[in-house]
Amino acid sequence: MSEHLHLSTVKKMNRRIMPFIMLLYLIAYIDRANISVAALQMNADLAMTAEMYGIAAGIFYVTYIIFEVPSNVLLTRVGARRWIARIMVSWGIIAAGMSLVQTPTQLYVMRFLLGAAEAGFTPGIIFYLSCWYPRSDRARAMSMFYIGAALASVIGLPLSGSLLNMHGMLGVEGWRWLFLLEGIPAFFLGIVTWFYLDDSPAKARWLSGEQRSWLQQTIERDEKHSAIHHHNWRVALKSGRVWALSLLWLLQAFGTIGVTLFLPLIVKGVAEERSNLMVSLLSAVPFLFACLFMYFNGRHSDKTGERARHLGLPLIAAGLLLLGAMAVSQQWLAYGLLVLMVGLNWAITPVFWAVTTETISGVAGAASIALINAVANIAGLGFPPIMGRIKDATHSYHDGLLIVAGALVLGGLLGLLLGRKKTVEGEERVISEVKSKLHL
Repeated sequence: MSEHLHLSTVKKMNRRIMPFIMLLYLIAYIDRANISVAALQMNADLAMTAEMYGIAAGIFYVTYIIFEVPSNVLLTRVGARRWIARIMVSWGIIAAGMSLVQTPTQLYVMRFLLGAAEAGFTPGIIFYLSCWYPRSDRARAMSMFYIGAALASVIGLPLSGSLLNMHGMLGVEGWRWLFLLEGIPAFFLGIVTWFYLDDSPAKARWLSGEQRSWLQQTIERDEKHSAIHHHNWRVALKSGRVWALSLLWLLQAFGTIGVTLFLPLIVKGVAEERSNLMVSLLSAVPFLFACLFMYFNGRHSDKTGERARHLGLPLIAAGLLLLGAMAVSQQWLAYGLLVLMVGLNWAITPVFWAVTTETISGVAGAASIALINAVANIAGLGFPPIMGRIKDATHSYHDGLLIVAGALVLGGLLGLLLGRKKTVEGEERVISEVKSKLHL
């Protein structure tokens, strides 16, 4: 009977919650990353160097980092439905407003405001899903959520590339149409969110009474088995394991942020004679592999109950593939290796968040998710300008990508250690192992 309840309840959640959450994240990721395609026209129109573009891409993360933890703590107080709706409406207005910028400084300001508006969205959704999905299904749920981000690149990059072709329509540049038309959906979806989402299983009328009762009891039991469960958000700041997970996610972010924000420009260097639409299509292919790798890695991790190898090995392989892509002379072989590298880099995402939400729950869990995400976004703040400066100085992304490859390999080794740890006992021993491996 319990197994039947388990399957029927999760199926209902997968039908009701997951498609909508994936849609929200798809729109969020498009609005965050579409600057990478806009750059194909915008950089010339605004007289921006590669370093200036890197600043515009990275400044988003200043306010995003500052407001991550406060945003997620507020979410636990006012409810996910209201807070996620607020986030989406505000970022939709700002994302569309980026179509009006006339100077690099104005672009910096709008990206700065966009980071403040969107702060807390990703960790808020991760915390929200951890309040609904049992531990046994969490990696698969996280993989489905992050498939929304990968699909944003699969769909969003070609869509953005096609919107660039509106250049000159009504006397407006293509990249301005891109920002305007891709910002509007977030505003309207924010309004829909207010009416569609439920704050908790207890309020889900679309579940039967029996299903609600089973789900609440299961989630409560999972929380009792968390290494840390606390209603004080400051507990997250004192946990060595949370900081170690933050370091791992920071290292992984060098791949997701460092490569993703520059991918169309990198591909343009490989396929110089191709149109902007073709470049955007080629830039989307790696994210198809990301969808597949995330789904199967998360599914297999849940099925076997093993986390460490599913967390560490894909990241190590991603770093090595990136090194291989830089070493080969054939451009299309390099592109193929880059496709696999992006897919494997994303593959650890659902497993990572499953490990994290199994570690700490309650308000402290919301704060820890936000803290981990904020620390990781330091890569988004600092690395794009560095990448741009390297490109301006050397006329190549090679040295910047070497930094990314090293970060991924190191992150994979750290993942092999942290993935084994599931309970409070022995935590200090594992943290000591991490420090010794990193020579801290």
